[in-house]
Amino acid sequence: MVQRRIPRFSELKPLLRPAPFVRDATERRLARAASIADLRDIARRRTPRAVFDYTDGAADGELSLSRARDAWSRVEFSPSVLRDVSGVDTSREILGQRSALPFAFAPTGFTRMMGSEGEPAVAAVAEQVGIPYTLSTMGTTTIEDVAAAAPGARKWFQLYLWRDRSFAKDLVQRAEAAGYDTLMLTVDTPVGGNRRRDVHNGLTVPPALTLRTFVDGALHPRWWFDLLTTSPLTFASLESTEGTVADLINRVFDPALTMDDVTWLRNAWPGKLVIKGIQNVDDARRVVDEGADAVLLSNHGGRQLDRAPVPLELLPPTVQAVGGRAEVLVDTGIMHGADVVAAIAMGANAALVGRAYLYGLMAGGQQGVRKAVDILTGEIVRTLQLLGITHVDDLRAEHARLRPIG
Repeated sequence: MVQRRIPRFSELKPLLRPAPFVRDATERRLARAASIADLRDIARRRTPRAVFDYTDGAADGELSLSRARDAWSRVEFSPSVLRDVSGVDTSREILGQRSALPFAFAPTGFTRMMGSEGEPAVAAVAEQVGIPYTLSTMGTTTIEDVAAAAPGARKWFQLYLWRDRSFAKDLVQRAEAAGYDTLMLTVDTPVGGNRRRDVHNGLTVPPALTLRTFVDGALHPRWWFDLLTTSPLTFASLESTEGTVADLINRVFDPALTMDDVTWLRNAWPGKLVIKGIQNVDDARRVVDEGADAVLLSNHGGRQLDRAPVPLELLPPTVQAVGGRAEVLVDTGIMHGADVVAAIAMGANAALVGRAYLYGLMAGGQQGVRKAVDILTGEIVRTLQLLGITHVDDLRAEHARLRPIG
């Protein structure tokens, strides 16, 4: 039998303290996010449907993306206990320079559509935390303006080789002059993928004020206010930017891209060269033979070929095939710091994250990007500690494996 009593006020007083009020609305909003998935939920509520779907979606039935995320969920760690993990070093050498974290920011197109602060905000966060940032050819801020916004950041430039090679040569020269130390050639885009969400939403560049977008704008007035009161939203490196995203991609991308172009680019670029979009071991060997410093195992975030190989599953055989002659990077579907840890344990030199920071940008601008990094960093540190490891460089194959399917 439980005996009841009336609590004294002194016992209730500690429970009645109000939570401290945070004046900054963005800070209040981001404080509720404990994961990248939480940032994604905030981003979905704060941005128009077409904008969110452009970021969140993939090609056709989106099987490539879902399979990639399933692969990360199949990772099983093997921890070691009774280890002193009071101090953890998350730094990692990536392409000849030390990075504060074992990942870099991947290139993303049309970034100012997700948030008006755009690429400069992302590059600024990369500078603050000490990781590389990759500017996309399809970016909405120029090579020079990003360099000016984050002069101390390590900057990489992602290149599509266009039908007009002279234009590509000009971009390469501008990137070198602006202090970018790594060039990332994307090779999985002979044509644009069939991104159904964009077709259904009628996404154009710049966004068109149809009846549907007008109604959606009424639900997201802040986003439209930012769009209409900042610089016009265009691809900074494209001469023609009108039409749907698919139209632009198919006008620009070159279906005649071959290994000869990799050789030409290797001779034209003095810095580090990464080939992005490698999806089989033989291609990894071929580009390394042509002088690539790194291969990026990627299916373009699932946005090109649906049913494409899963990058994580390609990681161990690719690492074995290149035999230390080049670094191996991996992306697609990374939504948790434990994914990054698993990538390193399974042989990657580093991981690249894209959607994770874009969700942050949509949720809260530069503050949101920093929140995404803080979340991933906390997850990396916690995972390492629970594994009994104090340094990212100590990760080995015995620390992680993929559980069999089924």
